[in-house]
Amino acid sequence: MAHAEIAAPPRSVARLLVDRNFGLFTWGRFFSTAAVWVHGVVAAIAIYSATGSALAVGLVTAVQFGPQLFTPLSGKWADHGDVKRQILLGRVVCATGAGGAALFYAIGTPVGWAAAWGILLCSLIVGIGFVIGGPAMQAATPALVTREELPAAMTLNTAPMTAARLAGPALGAFIVTVSGSVAGFACAALGHLLCIAAVMLVKIPRKAAPSEDVDYSVRAGLRHVWTDRPLLFLLIAIAAVGFASEPTITLAPALAAELGGGPELVGALTMSFGIGALAGVGLLAIFARRIVTEVFVATGLAVMVCGAVFAAATATTPIVLAGFGVIGIGFSLAVTAIGTGIQLRIPVELRGRIMALWLVAFTGPRPVGSLLTGLIADLTTARFALAAMAVAPALALVLCRPRSLRRTTANEVPEQ
Repeated sequence: MAHAEIAAPPRSVARLLVDRNFGLFTWGRFFSTAAVWVHGVVAAIAIYSATGSALAVGLVTAVQFGPQLFTPLSGKWADHGDVKRQILLGRVVCATGAGGAALFYAIGTPVGWAAAWGILLCSLIVGIGFVIGGPAMQAATPALVTREELPAAMTLNTAPMTAARLAGPALGAFIVTVSGSVAGFACAALGHLLCIAAVMLVKIPRKAAPSEDVDYSVRAGLRHVWTDRPLLFLLIAIAAVGFASEPTITLAPALAAELGGGPELVGALTMSFGIGALAGVGLLAIFARRIVTEVFVATGLAVMVCGAVFAAATATTPIVLAGFGVIGIGFSLAVTAIGTGIQLRIPVELRGRIMALWLVAFTGPRPVGSLLTGLIADLTTARFALAAMAVAPALALVLCRPRSLRRTTANEVPEQ
């Protein structure tokens, strides 16, 4: 049976999308990711309206993604536990946080920092849920496809994230404008519940029983990353992408205010980023077989730098919107290429822990990036802070040259 499975031709993107397991899993990822972005934008608008501080908006990201420091422990559970149960538990906690925010606004009319602290507490709960289920969600993707199908699956893995980043912020800003914060937070909770419904129908293959010969410690995953330098460089690159992409949310309210707009412009800015990210997925589908992964990594980082500088160069709304779109294109190219490169390099028994490190690298710097750019925006201008965010991907671009990422192959990595 093993030989027949290897000999079978890989399924196309269309077949993967309609596959009962992978297709439902993809929709579940879309609903949950959209819920996270809806919550983020609604919280950003609500807390900025209550305090008028970009730094306060940055605190939302800090508490939502700060718990990512504990993600490696969750990755350890994913390597020798029930992945599906872990995913569902994480979504339940996320739904509790988003629903709690809706209830907080429904039972009263909080203002000022009293409103801010309530939003921050609920965002922290959402962040804890993301830590619980995130590594399991990442580790489940390769279990639903063959190795030959993995590049296509990773492109589709990025599609829900980019589509959700397009729809989520725009939907969140629209709901706040039309119906208020209660409806916005309730919509976020609904997204997590829809994810739960989809994942419950997915059959994720069970892993083999834990072996006494395998080191399931977090230290083993860290040691493997350190000995595989291209893998380490890819994790550094995704950290730079996470750091540089977060200000597109954090700075949106302050940037919209500088441009003379309101919640509608906040939604337009984040939607422009999402449209660009979706366009990046289209470019990947066209050129994936012609351009190697290492080149895509460098290209994505370079495009993000150009987009940030372009958007910060003028106070003209159409140009800023276009710049956000360019940042989105680079974001999509970089995230997909980096994720594909990492998944192809890591051993099965380390997948949960190393993908947990991927999540830490991707989301861990985001609180720092949001707080730093929020502080810079408060002290200077949002446009200057937008330009400052380009430093991280520029430095990663210097490190992650295609030749550096080709230094060794996965088969040459020393065994642990």
